[in-house]
Amino acid sequence: MSRLFGSVRARATLGATLVVAVALVAAGTAVVLSLRSNLTGEAGTQAERSARAVAAELAVRTPYDKLSGLDGDDGPVQIVDEDGRLVAASDDLERISGTATADVTPRPSDPDGDDDDDDSDGDSDGDDSRGSDDSGESLEPGEIARETTFSNGSATIDGDAEDYRFAAVTVETHDRGRLTVHAGAPLAAEHSAVRTALTVMLIGFPLLLAVVAGVTWLVTGRALRPVEGIRREMAAITASEDLARRVPEPATHDEIARLARTTNETLAALEASVERQRSFVADASHELRSPIASLRTQLEVAAAHPELLDLEGAVEDTVRLQHLAADLLLLARLDAGERPAGARVDLAALAREEAAGRPGVTVDAEPAEVSGSRGQLGRVLANLLDNGRRHARERVTVTVRREGGSAVLAVADDGDGVAEADRERIFERFVRLDAARSRDDGGAGLGLAIARDVAVRHGGTLTAGAAPAGGALFELRLPLAGRE
Repeated sequence: MSRLFGSVRARATLGATLVVAVALVAAGTAVVLSLRSNLTGEAGTQAERSARAVAAELAVRTPYDKLSGLDGDDGPVQIVDEDGRLVAASDDLERISGTATADVTPRPSDPDGDDDDDDSDGDSDGDDSRGSDDSGESLEPGEIARETTFSNGSATIDGDAEDYRFAAVTVETHDRGRLTVHAGAPLAAEHSAVRTALTVMLIGFPLLLAVVAGVTWLVTGRALRPVEGIRREMAAITASEDLARRVPEPATHDEIARLARTTNETLAALEASVERQRSFVADASHELRSPIASLRTQLEVAAAHPELLDLEGAVEDTVRLQHLAADLLLLARLDAGERPAGARVDLAALAREEAAGRPGVTVDAEPAEVSGSRGQLGRVLANLLDNGRRHARERVTVTVRREGGSAVLAVADDGDGVAEADRERIFERFVRLDAARSRDDGGAGLGLAIARDVAVRHGGTLTAGAAPAGGALFELRLPLAGRE
């Protein structure tokens, strides 16, 4: 069960079904309440119509036994006087509730008593016969109150019990005082409609939810099918370690297609990184093999013939091996993302320090402070100076200047320069443009690669160009301290 609901497909289906279920319950409740309200209102209107019809007959002195509304065909009717006595009721009325009185047997007032008094009062003085209903409305004899009150109740007529909506209307009569007519309209239609609606909902809602769940399950499965394909291919790539493989890209333009493209781009970058790493290891092994083999040969010869020991050559090979190991270690740290220190370094002072003791190197520098590692920046400058001295005819010039928010350190020589097509390739690892140059003279081809990597780690750039004197020009641009 936990595995089932751990899938996106199952959660999406459950979520969509729950949302639709809540919406259906809310809509169904609103429909039922609205239906009940409308049908109850219609019953109330019918009851009011019946009550006012009886009240109109009473207003024109119609005797109780002649009232047309008391036959019980349109619903139960009660007529109550202002003392609360039932004075007339529908034929065959057996029980009633929800009105002013539960009596079903009329108890009319004494015809010689109040009725005569009311009649004489009405004839002698119209003002004296005025009254007011329960709401405070003044009524003239023969006038019917405008306000109607409603209530719900039940009644039994000729053995049939039903629920009713009752309307109460007050009328001021000429000869019988103030009377209140209670007339009811059946609520059977309202109950039947509500029951039908509830039955339809109870049957239809589960079916509709089942359809929603099924459609969501199918649509979600179809939408997630490419994701499963991507997952299977990634699992196969992981198992085979074949980074040349790519995940399938759907022909759509949605998020899944973008995910597949991004995954393939990541795989391509990873493949390129692994290939660079393999090439680096292979080149490093090749470069290390030469000095180690040379050193071993010299030691073996010295072991057999001590008088033939080339001590100076052994020392040179050992120093070269030490420098190469240091370069490889620095590249490994840079590849691992090591962040430089945040110390302030004056490039002018650093240039003078690195140029000291190097013949043919001149420095023209103004103070320019940058943030970073003094050791790594010194390594960059040393590599550039070594490269310049290796290719210069007579001199190497170092300049440091401030340019906008950057410090620019330039190293120029008067040699043959670098062809424009090779100005980017020289920054690749283990690249030597001069194929005839020996490893002993030309190094391992890591100096410029290290210099550019250090520049990038410090938020700057290192580019190659043409010097004014016709040689090579290397420019290191770094943000000034405080402008990083």
